[in-house]
Amino acid sequence: MSGRHFGAKLTAQGTLFRLWAPAARRVDVLLDQPCPLRCGEDGWFAADIPGAKAGTRYKFRIDDEIDVPDPASAFQPDDVSGPSEVIDHAAYRWRASHWRGRPWHETVLLEAHVGAFTREGTYRAMIDRLDHLVATGITALELLPLADFAGSRNWGYDGVLWYAPDSAYGRPDDLKELIDQAHLRGLMVFLDVVYNHLGPEGNYLARYAPNFFADAQTPWGSAIDYRLPQVRAFAIENALYWLDEYRFDGLRLDAVHSIVEPGEISMLGDLSVAVGEFAARSGRHIHLVLENDANCVNMLDPGQDPPGGNYRAQWNDDYHHAWHVWLTGETQGYYRDYQRSPLRNIARALGSGFVYQGEPSEHRGGKPRGQPSFGLAPTAFVNFLQNHDQIGNRAFGERLEGLVGADAIEAALAITLLAPGIPMLFMGEEWGSKQPFPFFCDFRGDLADAVRQGRRREYGWAYEKYGDEVPDPLDISTFQSAILDWDAANEGAAHHRLALVRDLLAVRRREVVPRLANAAFDEAHAADNGLLTARWRLGDGTRLVLRANLSTSEITDQACDATGVGICGNPPGEVLRPWSVYWCLEPR
Repeated sequence: MSGRHFGAKLTAQGTLFRLWAPAARRVDVLLDQPCPLRCGEDGWFAADIPGAKAGTRYKFRIDDEIDVPDPASAFQPDDVSGPSEVIDHAAYRWRASHWRGRPWHETVLLEAHVGAFTREGTYRAMIDRLDHLVATGITALELLPLADFAGSRNWGYDGVLWYAPDSAYGRPDDLKELIDQAHLRGLMVFLDVVYNHLGPEGNYLARYAPNFFADAQTPWGSAIDYRLPQVRAFAIENALYWLDEYRFDGLRLDAVHSIVEPGEISMLGDLSVAVGEFAARSGRHIHLVLENDANCVNMLDPGQDPPGGNYRAQWNDDYHHAWHVWLTGETQGYYRDYQRSPLRNIARALGSGFVYQGEPSEHRGGKPRGQPSFGLAPTAFVNFLQNHDQIGNRAFGERLEGLVGADAIEAALAITLLAPGIPMLFMGEEWGSKQPFPFFCDFRGDLADAVRQGRRREYGWAYEKYGDEVPDPLDISTFQSAILDWDAANEGAAHHRLALVRDLLAVRRREVVPRLANAAFDEAHAADNGLLTARWRLGDGTRLVLRANLSTSEITDQACDATGVGICGNPPGEVLRPWSVYWCLEPR
């Protein structure tokens, strides 16, 4: 990326070191000895240092007072406060050099945490499991954030150096090898990125670039001020950096509703345009996905290819919440917004995307939430029954498998994996893993104490009832409990679940995916007895039809019309068995 403004850049004679430090009077780059950077316009400092090669480690000294890493460091071998390392991205030789990605409608996501995906917890160890993903029917691996964070373990959402993949998992070339090997197998690779805040440890920007931050707060720290061109460029160039230097196939932008942009042109729109221009130049399929609690329809357009200001899809929390309330009966926290008619909420999500399309949200103080979404394509929604948040945002981090019976989960999977929305699984869900995924991090001192106190405030009831049995997020054993047990995938119940998921995804690949282009919502209905029905108009003119009994009792369905061609499940008669799911295709 020759047009990148941030970070060290190798030149013919050495390395160009650059830092945007508008509040600094003097900046030196620390190599074998301090070398002053020249002060230019708009707060930029720079110098081309001969002899500084790939592998050179450096820091910046600000006003002879504090030594800091490069905020656009390409690698931090000794954690967030250590020296940065110059990386030659051109040195890696890509084997999947002709890879251009896959169309969005072919996407089946599996979300994974690198450190907990294998016992080794590295990029290279993940390679050994890629064939399992392909055999399962997964087409895209989505990694939790990699931006360098403090300590040796973290979910990833406390990253402070956005351009540096964390050294806990390996070196930059190890990450490239993982992505390269995925592409050789036909797998896309997505990355979660966090542009709404920086983590609480290792962030020195406030000292030399205080106007990087706005006079506003997010739930996790100071908001970022994207009104400034340099700050906006820092995020947009970061997105392009991951897509170009590492060849990720897509990005999922975390909690964009917490990006503060009063009265300004959206940074998100500018980012999408820049990515679209890059995709057009490179001839690659590149996909941008949002997490957005606001349910903004006008930001979504799965058919816009390449992106030109909009985003392919949004994680559909509504879909998850409706299912969770129906399956578990839990109504605490944000689940209270779904406690009235949860099955009808599932039908609404299947029939038009969002559950909240402008209705007042009790959890949000009665404020309206969302926009009408029936006019969007079903592929504008990433649907899931579990993800890192919905598992980890519990006192014990238990999965759905520990809360609900297998019959109910398998019915929910049969619907989620064959419905026209883009399905996503959380690592291990494909075999029904019971491994918890509790919140974990590796802070020290006062910050560690603050994290513990925050968890006690959030889950006070659990601490009152279970005391020290509640996992300590700072204890290494909490992280170790989240590491997937791959041997468990071969056990009886797990083997059955994995076979089911593989069969369902094979049906999706054979019968649904070829018809998804230009698919549209049609109708969905739910009855008090647990009967769920839905139809979608597919791109070839056929209709995809769902009939399901999502209850523990038999249902008499006198309106059943099984004239379509069955693709999954036994053709229903007038009596539907408990937790039974039937899919068919009706001719045009």
